[in-house]
Amino acid sequence: MKLLERIQTRYSVRSFLPTQVEKEKIDYLLECARWAPSAVNAQPWHIIVVQQEKNKRALHQCYQREWFKQAPMYMLVCGNHQESWKRKYDNNDHCSIDIAIAVEHIALAVQEVGLGTCWVCNFDAVLCAELFELPNHIEPIVILPIGYPNDSLNEKKRKSIQDIVEWK
Repeated sequence: MKLLERIQTRYSVRSFLPTQVEKEKIDYLLECARWAPSAVNAQPWHIIVVQQEKNKRALHQCYQREWFKQAPMYMLVCGNHQESWKRKYDNNDHCSIDIAIAVEHIALAVQEVGLGTCWVCNFDAVLCAELFELPNHIEPIVILPIGYPNDSLNEKKRKSIQDIVEWK
């Protein structure tokens, strides 16, 4: 499958089968994240693979949606602000950008291996950091529930190229 096809058929999965995800697939997803580019190659990602029931329940406290609780596993993708690159002109921290790139690598790999996921960013990051005892420089940025989809792609609405691109 070409990359554009993969992108067009990837969707936010919000219903999962109770099937466990194989370790080989998890390893593949992590390897895809590891190879993501980052500003000045800082690689400021810190990924917590959440499979134990007590830790899954902790994540459920941070994002209380019923569909979210169905996932057999999660990746809590965090940024390390001690390692992330800061632009010298305005000290803009590129940590979230680098994490977003790594997460999209994971999301595309998830789809490639027959799994599904949904970016979750609207969660209680402060509570999450407390529950997972993260140091202050490690920020929880995205939670990826991962599993075998129990739903299918709905029509994706996209703006036209003319609506998003300006040529000069």
